[in-house]
Amino acid sequence: MRAPKARRRRAFSPARRRGPSGATGGIDAARPARQMRRKPKDMPLPEHPAPIALTIAGSDSSGGAGIQADLKTFSALGVYGASVITALTAQNTLGVSGVLDVPDAFISAQMAAVFSDLDVKAVKIGMLSNAATIRTVAEGLKAQDGIPVVLDPVMVAASGARLLSEDAVASLLDTLVPLADLITPNLPEAAALLATTAAANEAEMQAQAEALLARGARAVLIKGGHGEGPESVDLLVRPDGMVRLAAPRVATRNTHGTGCTLSSAIAAGLAKGLGHEAAVRAAKAYISGAIAAADALKVGHGHGPVHHFHALWRA
Repeated sequence: MRAPKARRRRAFSPARRRGPSGATGGIDAARPARQMRRKPKDMPLPEHPAPIALTIAGSDSSGGAGIQADLKTFSALGVYGASVITALTAQNTLGVSGVLDVPDAFISAQMAAVFSDLDVKAVKIGMLSNAATIRTVAEGLKAQDGIPVVLDPVMVAASGARLLSEDAVASLLDTLVPLADLITPNLPEAAALLATTAAANEAEMQAQAEALLARGARAVLIKGGHGEGPESVDLLVRPDGMVRLAAPRVATRNTHGTGCTLSSAIAAGLAKGLGHEAAVRAAKAYISGAIAAADALKVGHGHGPVHHFHALWRA
């Protein structure tokens, strides 16, 4: 009896599983590219465009502060983030080892590129290291009437490194503060802007905020994170009154980027159409959660960053 003929098995050829780019993969990789793409006309369009916020600030190579912290905050709060980089810093959680200022002409070019195309709903300003940069940013903002501006007067990093030259303080006060809808100094920054000592209590905090209002700011959020006591108290001071905002003080050294994060969270709220007080309250709640979750990140060996995505994933 003749033995049944063995069926020949088709040899596997990696080439048969290569995708359009030539890389091997599964079944999807073997499909023509046109079958894997959806035509633009088939893509559902959002009912409303995403709110856009712009950060004008320096870059932090460790990712905890500056532009990086701002963009993380915008994303965590459902806002599309754009950026204008004013300076590059070589830094980590231990300190700042170098700063390279971006040429003023290129800062202007970045601002023009963003504003000519994107419908920016709010602007956050962070690190501006010298008077020339301050003037450049101010000139770029003067043509953008109606866009709320949050100014975080960044002067010193959490590690203690100075980020704003002393001769630029007057330029910041005279040129940018009058353009800001809200400025967000901490206690040392408010004192430096006013050439006085840091406020020791809430009455002094309010008095310094009112002095900054007199310099042209529409509202001042003076932050008490550098103070003492069981609560971290911020005061939102406007010409029509004052709002006290308190949160339990969190015992942690991982506070790198808290000022950047809070101010960008406020800008995100303004981009969504919130008023000053509502945006500040929402931002205060967000930063409190980010600080409370900071220790779980375990990033670096110094002052680590806050957890910008604490509501989305746990470390």
